[in-house]
Amino acid sequence: MTHNSQYYIDLENKYGAHNYHPLPVVLAKGKGVKVWDVEGNEYYDFLSAYSAVNQGHCHPKIIEALTQQAQTLTLTSRAFYSDKLGEFEKFACKYFGFDKLLPMNTGAEAVETAIKICRKWAYEKKGIAENKAQLIVCENNFHGRTTTIISFSNDENARKNFGPYTTGFIKVEYDNLQALEEILKNNDKIAGFLVEPIQGEAGVYVPSNGYLAKAKALCEQYNVLFLGDEIQTGVARTGKLLALDHENVKPDILILGKALSGGAYPVSAVLTTDEIMDVIKSGQHGSTYGGNPLGVAVAMAALQVVKDEKLADNAQMLGTIFRAEMQKLVDKYDILSLVRGKGLLNALVINDSEDSDTAWNLCVALKDNGLLAKPTHGNIIRFAPPLVITKEQLTECINIISKTVAEFTK
Repeated sequence: MTHNSQYYIDLENKYGAHNYHPLPVVLAKGKGVKVWDVEGNEYYDFLSAYSAVNQGHCHPKIIEALTQQAQTLTLTSRAFYSDKLGEFEKFACKYFGFDKLLPMNTGAEAVETAIKICRKWAYEKKGIAENKAQLIVCENNFHGRTTTIISFSNDENARKNFGPYTTGFIKVEYDNLQALEEILKNNDKIAGFLVEPIQGEAGVYVPSNGYLAKAKALCEQYNVLFLGDEIQTGVARTGKLLALDHENVKPDILILGKALSGGAYPVSAVLTTDEIMDVIKSGQHGSTYGGNPLGVAVAMAALQVVKDEKLADNAQMLGTIFRAEMQKLVDKYDILSLVRGKGLLNALVINDSEDSDTAWNLCVALKDNGLLAKPTHGNIIRFAPPLVITKEQLTECINIISKTVAEFTK
């Protein structure tokens, strides 16, 4: 028996924690760039599970790897070796150009892992006095919602009443090299600089050209590790394999998640050099599920799809078209103030306050016209379709957005 959407919404509201505020649509099926609700209505997915399904929903090659491995061996824990983990570690290290990989499951876990590695490196290799190391983070960052990560967030909704907070973090304005250098110059306790190449959750803020390369150079100058959080921006989303590749920046520590597994299974990873990773010894960090045979089989297939289907090139080409067409709408309608982004990670800023419901209402109208997107920070709509989208499909989606904005402003 199939129930209607309201039944499932009521079910979640009654039995689930209310820690999300979803758009009123109940999805039952996905294929490629499209999803279907329980009533059978079809939509273009322009969120891609926050850029986790870059390879498209239920990609046949990823699902084949998943089902094959699920019938063979799913979990060993790290108490034993498996015939899959070493293969994945080698594959991913060669793929991204690093020496070593530490596997985890979720993005937030990978960020926590990177922080631990960075701090340990600071004490054992750089020579900072124990418990004195500090990390520089950016204002308006989003790296997850664990206790440590919210400690250096300035999203009050994510922080309030979850204290006491973890210390050891200094906030600096994003895209401000002078402020970054000021801290590095005057503080010899800095272990690392943790940064998103594009601030996704903050509203797809793209820094000035050269910011990331100069920030990396400053880190090198002051012997500070550069930690690149590419959980949302990585794996071809911005038109390059990594968003840092736009400026030819190689982070000391790379943090990956989301599309690493094409949305089929939670897989995250931290990649770095031999010298840095060697600070982690047996029993000092781990995860029962991290590096499990099922997850790594899926991740290898997901990364192979990105390469085989040239998804970075597609994101680069179609992103340019998308922003040009959105700019036409911005020029035409007062309700829109600007478009920004890179590749197929883009945002349309609505000409209203953060606490207005205009962006939400526009997203509901888009849903009614067959396209799913979600506001971030109240007045910004993020548009991030799966990277397998074709030019024809993108044109259809641009038409849906144009039509919806025109109807909305009547």
